[in-house]
Amino acid sequence: MSSTIQIRVDDELKTKSDNLFKELGTDTTSAIRMFLTQAVANNGFPFEIKRVPASPYTVMSEEEMLKKLETSRKHAKQGKLKDADDVISEMRKKYGL
Repeated sequence: MSSTIQIRVDDELKTKSDNLFKELGTDTTSAIRMFLTQAVANNGFPFEIKRVPASPYTVMSEEEMLKKLETSRKHAKQGKLKDADDVISEMRKKYGL
């Protein structure tokens, strides 16, 4: 015996997911079946769900980027530098990387 599940999704989401799953060699129905199978096997969502902090990478205009680069050059001339390893360590702590 099998059951039917009906869900409503935005037309654009349906089209994009249909295309994605087709490219992956399957269809949306099979992908949903795989998701449910993995959810049961994992006794929860088959992927991590968490709130992600806001990205430090925001879209900047060319003018904003040039201003930041100029500020960086001034700081470098003044000796205001940080070791790359320290910066990476700080980013990992701050953004959970």
